[in-house]
Amino acid sequence: MRFLRRIAAAALLAAAPCIALSGERDAEPGAFDFYVLSLSWSPSYCMAEGAEANEQQCGGARPYAFVVHGLWPQYERGYPEFCRSRQADRVPDRLVQDYLDIAPSAGLIGHQWRKHGSCSGLGQSDYFALMREARQRIVVPSEFSQLTAPHMMAPDEVEKLFVSANPGLESEGIAVVCDRRYMREVRICLTRDLEFRTCQEVDRKACRLKKALMPPTRGG
Repeated sequence: MRFLRRIAAAALLAAAPCIALSGERDAEPGAFDFYVLSLSWSPSYCMAEGAEANEQQCGGARPYAFVVHGLWPQYERGYPEFCRSRQADRVPDRLVQDYLDIAPSAGLIGHQWRKHGSCSGLGQSDYFALMREARQRIVVPSEFSQLTAPHMMAPDEVEKLFVSANPGLESEGIAVVCDRRYMREVRICLTRDLEFRTCQEVDRKACRLKKALMPPTRGG
């Protein structure tokens, strides 16, 4: 019976080869449905990672708040990753320097290109320019601009503040992500033309905690 169950499970998987339930490697660059712009609350990353956190992002005096984690091509179900691209994996230093103001780590920028940008169908320069354009599309609520003390906040409240600050953004098009303690990211779904859109799969992965900790911004 166990052998027959294995055969049945294999048959089900073979019957649906086109459904990407998680990351699909070596997918066709440019063949995707929409983008997710992920904004990371930098103080949460720095606190959670501790000594393992990137020093370029967490060790300086600049008080980073929301930073761009990445602009991610998505399918309606699942997402492509680490696509084969005609461009080199390495992002040139001159290009890295152009985007450290919104993604303050050379390692992060390089990783985002390899894992996500390579699947966009764009060259490096165009992909990062689009990432900046997507970031400029989003208004970060003023409540987060000067967070000088630790704050426990309901993920639903964070979501409502972003929806209120961004006309056209719906609650089904944004997900606030947390771990067991920290509020980590805000993920916003955008069309390929960077218009707001809904995204059920992303929205379902939103944080379910009643409240999560937002550490204060660092530096002075």
